[in-house]
Amino acid sequence: MATTQYAVIGLGRFGTSIARRLHEAGQEVLGIDINEESVEDAEPYVTHGAIADSTEEKALTSLGIKNFDCVIVSIGNDLQASILTVMLLKNLGIKKIIAKAVSKRHGQVLEAIGTHWIIYPERDMGERVANQLLSPNVLDYIKLSKDYNIEEILIPSKMIGKNLKDLDIRAKYNVSIIAIIRDGEIVVPPSPNELLKNEDLLITIGKSNDLAKFSSLE
Repeated sequence: MATTQYAVIGLGRFGTSIARRLHEAGQEVLGIDINEESVEDAEPYVTHGAIADSTEEKALTSLGIKNFDCVIVSIGNDLQASILTVMLLKNLGIKKIIAKAVSKRHGQVLEAIGTHWIIYPERDMGERVANQLLSPNVLDYIKLSKDYNIEEILIPSKMIGKNLKDLDIRAKYNVSIIAIIRDGEIVVPPSPNELLKNEDLLITIGKSNDLAKFSSLE
C-alpha cells in the first residue's frame, strides 16, 4: 500500500481511533489538537503530534498542512471551530477534507462550504447496530446510496457445499456475490464453480430490501 499523508484535527476518541487505524496501516499521520493532554494521549497512534489552534491560518501553515493529501476534521462539540477549520482548509487548497458532524444542521453547513465527505458517527453507529439486530447474519455493511448496500453476510446453511453457478443467487434473489472471505483470505472474483464452505462470509451487493431477504435465509 502506498503511503499517504493524513492530518487528523481533533484528537478525541473519534479522531484518535481514525489516526490509530491509519498509523497501524503504515500511513503518515499528523495529529493536531488545541489541548496538550489530548495530543500526549494520542502520541502512540500518530507519526507526529502538534498542539495548535486549527482556526488560525498561521498555525496550520506552519505545520505544512498544504502538503497533506487528506485532512480529517474530528473536532467535537465546538461547531464554530469545526466550521472555521474546514473553511481555512478549503482556502488553503486541501484536496480532500473529511469532517465529523454532530447534527444535521452542522452537516449541512459543512457541505455548503465544500467538505468532501461528512461523517455522522453516532447516527452511523446507531444504524449499524439496528441493522445487525434486524439481520443477525449481516456482520457488516457499507451504504452506497439510499437503495443500495454492500453487505458481509454469513453463508446460509442451505448453501454450504453448493457452487455459485447452481445456486444462481443473482437470478433468484437479485443479489450479486462479489467476493468470499474464507479463513481470513479473500476470494475475488469468485468462480461460478466455487464450492461454498461452512463459515464462508459472502460479500454481497444489491438493493437493501433484497439483501435483507437474502440475509434472513437459513
